[in-house]
Amino acid sequence: MLRKKWRLGTNIRKIAKIGDSVELKNCNQLIEEFSELIKNKRCNHYEGELKVGVDLGTANIVLSVVDSNNKPIAGAMYPSSVVKDGIVVDYIGATRVVRELKDKVEEIIGIPITKAAIAIPPGITKGNTKVIANVVESADLEVINVIDEPTAASCVLGISDGAVVDVGGGTTGISIIKDGKVVFTADEPTGGTHMTLVLAGFMKKTFEEAEKVKKDKAQERDVFTIVKPVVEKMASIVNKYIKEYDVDTIYVVGGACCFSEFEKIFTRETKINTIKPIDPLLVTPLGIAMNCNI
Repeated sequence: MLRKKWRLGTNIRKIAKIGDSVELKNCNQLIEEFSELIKNKRCNHYEGELKVGVDLGTANIVLSVVDSNNKPIAGAMYPSSVVKDGIVVDYIGATRVVRELKDKVEEIIGIPITKAAIAIPPGITKGNTKVIANVVESADLEVINVIDEPTAASCVLGISDGAVVDVGGGTTGISIIKDGKVVFTADEPTGGTHMTLVLAGFMKKTFEEAEKVKKDKAQERDVFTIVKPVVEKMASIVNKYIKEYDVDTIYVVGGACCFSEFEKIFTRETKINTIKPIDPLLVTPLGIAMNCNI
């Protein structure tokens, strides 16, 4: 059961656009450092209280830890299929994974963690939000913040204006930022899962086999040729939402946009400059931890 009310986080750091080289470099350095911490199972020296974020994604569950200065401290992730389109379909399995990630991170940093923020796709129902929170709390982490996924990404990107598109496994979240505030959010049931389905149909493989092929960097060029229509459709959907707003830059994040040509398709289809940071899978999880307002 939930033990306290959540605060919906919309805090976005007001700094120059990521399109400027310095800000892009800073953003990518944060993500790259976080990625190395996960890969090497180590932690950074930290100052002040630690802030924790849990991202229950369709393809991956990620637990992130930052310090009071929002410096990446530690993290862990696990590929999982316990969530579909933002909805928990395996409560026990999801709880087990979160608990294992919590135990792993506690072993790395040497102290217990007890509180966390979570994120939800835009448009998710209150009932599903509560289920996600209950999963995390069943793993002995008190949920103190709920934030929408594109807003979490905005905190890492450090933008005050633009459109953030979070392309996950089952859904794509769209958020429009104006003067450091979220003015519009939407969620569409399209993402990496749909790419895998197209790939499976084309190659006459099972979903699991197609998923492995999709993640094989050696086959990326051939795979992207097959799934490109899905990306073009995503761009068309995003364009439908943002055309009424004065958006000059789109920022794409999420594991499903890791293809090297992804942002080029968005730029071509929307006629709007599209930027993708390094390792886009880790942008939102890191932003969730930044919004753990202890």
